[in-house]
Amino acid sequence: MVIPHELESDVTATAPSEPKPDASSAPAQARHARPPAGPPFWQQSPRDVLAALDTDGRGLTTAEAARRLAVSGRNVFAPPRQRALVLQFLARFANPLLLLLLVAAGISGATGDVASALIITGMIVLSVTLDFVQEARAGRAAERLQKSVALTARVVRDGRGAELPAAEIVPGDVIELAAGDLVPADGLVLEANDCTAQQALLTGEPFPAEKRAGEAAAPGAAAGEAVNAVFMGTSIVSGSARMVACRTGAATAFGEIRDTLARRPPATAFESALRSFGLLILRIAVVMVAGVLVVNAAFHRPWLESFLFAVALAVGLTPELLPMVMSVTLARGAMRMAKQRVIVKRLSAVHDLGSMDVLCTDKTGTLTEARIRLERHVDAAGRDSARVLELAFVNSALQAGLRSPLDDAILRHAEVSAQGWRKRDELPFDFMRRCVSVLAEHDGEVALVTKGACEDVIARATRYEADGPASLAPLDDAARAQLARQFQALSADGYRVLGVAWKAMPAATPHVTVADERELTFAGFAAFEDPPKAEAAAALAALAAGGVTVKIVTGDHELVAEHVCRELNMPVAGVVTGAELDGLDDAALAARVEQVTLFCRVTPPQKSRVIRALRARRHVVGYLGDGINDAPPLHEADVGISVDGAVDVARAAADLILLDHDLAVLQRGVREGRRTFANIVKYVMMGTSSNFGNMFSMAGGTLLLPFLPLLPVQILANNFLYDLSEVPIPLDRVDESMLARPPHWDVGEIRRFMLVVGPVSSVFDFLTFWVLRSRLHAGPALFHTGWFVESMATQVLVIFVIRTRGNPLRSRPSPVLVATSLAVVAVALALPWTPPGRWLGFVPLPAAFLALLAPIAVVYLLAVDVVKRLFYRSFTGTQRSRAVTR
Repeated sequence: MVIPHELESDVTATAPSEPKPDASSAPAQARHARPPAGPPFWQQSPRDVLAALDTDGRGLTTAEAARRLAVSGRNVFAPPRQRALVLQFLARFANPLLLLLLVAAGISGATGDVASALIITGMIVLSVTLDFVQEARAGRAAERLQKSVALTARVVRDGRGAELPAAEIVPGDVIELAAGDLVPADGLVLEANDCTAQQALLTGEPFPAEKRAGEAAAPGAAAGEAVNAVFMGTSIVSGSARMVACRTGAATAFGEIRDTLARRPPATAFESALRSFGLLILRIAVVMVAGVLVVNAAFHRPWLESFLFAVALAVGLTPELLPMVMSVTLARGAMRMAKQRVIVKRLSAVHDLGSMDVLCTDKTGTLTEARIRLERHVDAAGRDSARVLELAFVNSALQAGLRSPLDDAILRHAEVSAQGWRKRDELPFDFMRRCVSVLAEHDGEVALVTKGACEDVIARATRYEADGPASLAPLDDAARAQLARQFQALSADGYRVLGVAWKAMPAATPHVTVADERELTFAGFAAFEDPPKAEAAAALAALAAGGVTVKIVTGDHELVAEHVCRELNMPVAGVVTGAELDGLDDAALAARVEQVTLFCRVTPPQKSRVIRALRARRHVVGYLGDGINDAPPLHEADVGISVDGAVDVARAAADLILLDHDLAVLQRGVREGRRTFANIVKYVMMGTSSNFGNMFSMAGGTLLLPFLPLLPVQILANNFLYDLSEVPIPLDRVDESMLARPPHWDVGEIRRFMLVVGPVSSVFDFLTFWVLRSRLHAGPALFHTGWFVESMATQVLVIFVIRTRGNPLRSRPSPVLVATSLAVVAVALALPWTPPGRWLGFVPLPAAFLALLAPIAVVYLLAVDVVKRLFYRSFTGTQRSRAVTR
């Protein structure tokens, strides 16, 4: 027997509304019969629904069912049409940066630098392969969803009940449901006997929902509010029902979710930023190559040599190791997160988690324990009452049928028992009375014990216990008003409240009828709660301190959600319900979404709207959920987060899996994501500024020198050695300041940093030019050697300045990074005296130049540190000003 919702504290949730097929899904949707266009079937009268389905509600014949099956198709989700794996793999190369790198690899090979070409190509293929393998797992979401609802059903065919595969159900079929059954299709309830359904997988609502036959639901009523309809994949908790199938396969609410998962998700923050960065490098490379070709043509230099030099400049500007550095850094971040009990499915999600500044989460199971608990049992005056607990316990222990979560919560109170009580009869729960009564005997006395919706129980009472069973008072208007206030106070505290009453019966009473449920004595209230997790408050505070705004997006009632927030010391800035959200267009929602903390009584499509509105405001959004109803928003978010115990489709749609359903685990994962993000940005900042500075110097050198500043092969050698020095970046330490706030990949900041810091190196390059030409009277070979060594020394050593926004002497780099960088500088200094150096065209350097190299490098590093600090001070102030303006 299932205890119903009481009217005032009914926690209403909604399931997906009528599917809206788009052009891509229209043919599939058309194969499934459904009620005529207009309101969804639960908002239509039973007569209209049956007429539209061309059935009398007594079942189909086998022949008619076969005919409809040929028209509507099987009650399954057809696998989405996908491109061949090879085409899916090749599509991942459609990125400006990767295309530029492939061109660079091809040109390197064509100019004789086969080693560089193979290295660049190998890194690109490895990076793309890692991403492809990781993300292929999420593509199985639709298949797992189909398996999760595969079942058989008892269908009325030819006037008899028959057990048939659910895949053979067609619109118009009459289906018999009993406690424990999964609902095989969306349909209208024709008959119901004490029937309740668990809809948590679709609505997120943990309490069973009543189902009964009757008139159409009110216009505008969402699926979760329709007591006259059941939906595929939900389960029958108690009672029995008979339904007529209205929607099957892809046309069901499950089908809508499945179609959402089959579509390609929107580009994440990481993917968008990487594409923008690739376009930036591509534009600069094109401009630089064109400029160099024009200058060399004006000086009538050999065309082929000028072209190879210009191409070498473009290759030198490109951060060839970026795919490898990103993949290694992300993979290392994924391994570190695994130690924090977070499993990474999509590597780039590590970056997105670190950048996340808004986390949307469901309430149940994330902020709460997802275990309903009887929190209070009080009398009419609000005082704790052991008697109320005893009466509620007896009622729950002696009633027949499947128990509700509320009954389970009562029976967990081991301090009381039903020992000594003997059941004589029972009045089962029905949704007209909204209560359950048990006739029981104890010590020779017989009593009727009633438990149910407060309004119905109080309406049947004429007395109440003013101070225990020995002190009874009439339930007059004043007393009823007092009970109403007590009930409202409990509801405002977020409790789900039932009323408990009793009535003395004659000792010889063998059984009871509904007429006996009158003139009851009201004993008190049983108040239930899904308690907040003990550790959730600290995790929420840590996330807020780290710049992550948490928003609750739930199917629960706003009073319950507000109560949980108060318990967790989480400020509530605003509340929007699903009904209110439907009244907002996208622009209005985007304007409000920033100021709202709670989105309550929302459907999965509405959850997705909230995610899209936040992303439209340029937030990096994470979504944490574990039910089927959470799959669409998991798909829409920059980073979808689920838990190990989640349903298959939620785990498949997620990018990260928490092995512990604990926000503290997520908070630690956020720090690891930021650590990974910081190291990727380090490489980008170092590589772009240094490469731009060097390429700018080379381009300028073509105007000042009668020969090329460096030969093409020397440019590639310079670039290769520099990239080699940055290989250990994934292992580098990260300043605490980089972990304090959500970082964002700002291509504008990268461009400005490149344009500000890059020319600083060019100033010292031109100083080196002057020393080599004016003091050492260097010819082409000595000039090439001297500038190559100076460029390598300054370019590599400046890593230790750029890798931190603070004082480089206080930020300790990784020992591996120090060792690798110093080794590369040593190789560059020694190269002119080696056979490979002579092959590259280098000659031994005079001692005078080496003596000048040290002060040039030291002054350069000091200058970059000053410019860097001024840049970040100015950039931070500009960002703060923009934030205030916005």
